[in-house]
Amino acid sequence: MPRGYEGTRYISDKQMVVFDIGSAYTKFGYAGEVSPRGIIRTEVRCPETKKIRRIIDYNDLEDLYQLLVEFLHQLFFKRVVVSPKDAKILLLESPLAATSFRDTLARVMFKHFEVSSILFLPSHLATISTLGIDTALVLDVGYQEATLIPIFEGIPILKAWQALPLGGQIVHENMKNYFDNISNDIDLSEKTLEDIKVRTCFVTTLERSEKLGTEDAPAHSPDVIYPGVKRLVIPGEIREKAFEILWERDNDNLSLSTMILDAIIKCPLDTRRILAENIILVGGTAMAKGFASRLKSELLMLVKSDLYKEKLKVQSFKFHTAPSKPNYTVWLGGAIFGTTDLVLRCLTKEVYLKTSRVPDWPNLIDNQKEETYYEL
Repeated sequence: MPRGYEGTRYISDKQMVVFDIGSAYTKFGYAGEVSPRGIIRTEVRCPETKKIRRIIDYNDLEDLYQLLVEFLHQLFFKRVVVSPKDAKILLLESPLAATSFRDTLARVMFKHFEVSSILFLPSHLATISTLGIDTALVLDVGYQEATLIPIFEGIPILKAWQALPLGGQIVHENMKNYFDNISNDIDLSEKTLEDIKVRTCFVTTLERSEKLGTEDAPAHSPDVIYPGVKRLVIPGEIREKAFEILWERDNDNLSLSTMILDAIIKCPLDTRRILAENIILVGGTAMAKGFASRLKSELLMLVKSDLYKEKLKVQSFKFHTAPSKPNYTVWLGGAIFGTTDLVLRCLTKEVYLKTSRVPDWPNLIDNQKEETYYEL
């Protein structure tokens, strides 16, 4: 057996395997390490159709089960290179994620791959461990949606959670609409749109954004040439307008910036200032150039508006800089938690096979106090 495999196998016997399965990308590696071993797309080649399918595009739960079997087989045997039966797994999940996905994932892990134990860890709680703090307002801007949960002294304030379908996917759709208006001959794949977004697009400033589309609008940023199969010119208008959809308020007056302010308003009065000065941005979309600066400008403008001026007495907002890139900060938090005593709270294979269910905090079955009976 190759030496590389033996080395990886030895590490996995001592440490937990950490998975952060996102809508677009999956991060994997071992607890105690400073960065994931790899980041791959959350997609798999369907054995029946031989076409590449994203996990999030499943038809029903049985279809999801088969897709996860193929995807996790690739993770275990081609990426992590470890026998699943010997592995202890730490899965990072959003508290707002669909329980059907988590239950199906657990069923695949325990019944198909027969892993020994799984620790389900809330992604927002894992994030704050990278900074060694216990109070923060965590905004995760991923591919499908943006989710926000305030955490005060290690306790999530769940009544203040926020979620909107604002992420990388809607930015790609916005870009595609721009290209369709320019020419009907341009047909770009999802991967190409993402590459164009990362290489050429940026978040413009609030002052400049307010002038775009007016009579005295400033000149657009210069066009750039995108190398590829066909020579494609990316107009400057697309480059600086691609992310504008994240800041445009919908019919309910909601946007990324209002998510933060609405969440703070729902929190207790004595926690609001502390949360506003401890904001953490995670997720791949938050890595866009100028994202944090634009978000801060939007917040400072909104708190002075009639909508929030009387409700919210917060004048400043501060952002933390995590010791990693925003796209794998959550994974790093899981790698830190995987080295603590929390591993004792894992869901073992024996317990799961008896109950065939994953404990869930909003379920009364898992939140009943043990009653003590005394004989008279």
